[in-house]
Amino acid sequence: MYHIPNEGKRSVVRGAQMKREGLKKGVPDICLPVARGRYHGLYIEMKRRRDGRLTKEQEKWIERLNRYGNKAVVCRGWEEAAQAIGDYMKEAAHHDGEGVPEQH
Repeated sequence: MYHIPNEGKRSVVRGAQMKREGLKKGVPDICLPVARGRYHGLYIEMKRRRDGRLTKEQEKWIERLNRYGNKAVVCRGWEEAAQAIGDYMKEAAHHDGEGVPEQH
């Protein structure tokens, strides 16, 4: 699982550098690149419990990620995010439907 550093204010120079490095507006905040059930991975857009609104770019990314076989959700607060991750990980593993594969 990893965080995608899209939020926050930054200088024009740093913003341009990050854009050259691949920064995309609206990409969800958290990615869990583990296949479960019918999904390829889980993406979470974090919002404040109150007044947290999606931008048009965020709405487009969430719709697109869901359309292409991922599970993309909006969570309001860390508790919702923890629940979403727990529920997602309970789904059968995508590779064979038997759960988490052994690690070697």
